[in-house]
Amino acid sequence: MTGVRIERLVTSGVFTPDDGIRDVDNNVWIVGDDHEALVVDAAHDADAIVAAVGDRRLTAVVCTHTHDDHVNAAPALAAATGAPILLHLDDRLLWKHTRSDRAPHGYLSDNQRVEVAGTRLRVLHTPGHTPGAIRLHLPDLGTVFTGDTLVVDRRTTGSGRRDTAYGTVSSAWEMTGTRTDRASRSAGLGETGRRCLLESVAQEIP
Repeated sequence: MTGVRIERLVTSGVFTPDDGIRDVDNNVWIVGDDHEALVVDAAHDADAIVAAVGDRRLTAVVCTHTHDDHVNAAPALAAATGAPILLHLDDRLLWKHTRSDRAPHGYLSDNQRVEVAGTRLRVLHTPGHTPGAIRLHLPDLGTVFTGDTLVVDRRTTGSGRRDTAYGTVSSAWEMTGTRTDRASRSAGLGETGRRCLLESVAQEIP
């Protein structure tokens, strides 16, 4: 691993949960080096993400889950860059509900590794927020991308939204905690779009 870094882009748009429409800011995470990159959660603004990636080769667009505010820019981003859209198999029905015009390119499974720029992100299946919600553990940089299992937002408890039809949060926080000890956790959504770092809560990742 040489020169791998994490970049954050905050994009703004709307989220359509069961109880209406909300204005939201989302974190789009870019992991890579000067030559290639991977995007985690392509939200709202494909043009802004393309600009942030620049002339690097985009290797994948990975979805931590498929609520519309985390994937609504993924099809346009994939079309512009040729990068595949990847999500967990258990979120395929939710993807079809939110993005029926475009099929994903592939499905992820628990403990699968996704490679970029000489480093690997480990897929952790942590259902709860959605059936196919995942976390991405990047041990080289001590970081876990949590999607919406951790949410910096006054409307929530901090352990995942409870306002969507596909979400059952009771197990999501426990699963994330027990599998991501002593790693920083990068939240997917927040009122300031900031990175969320928490203390460890449970056992180390095996």
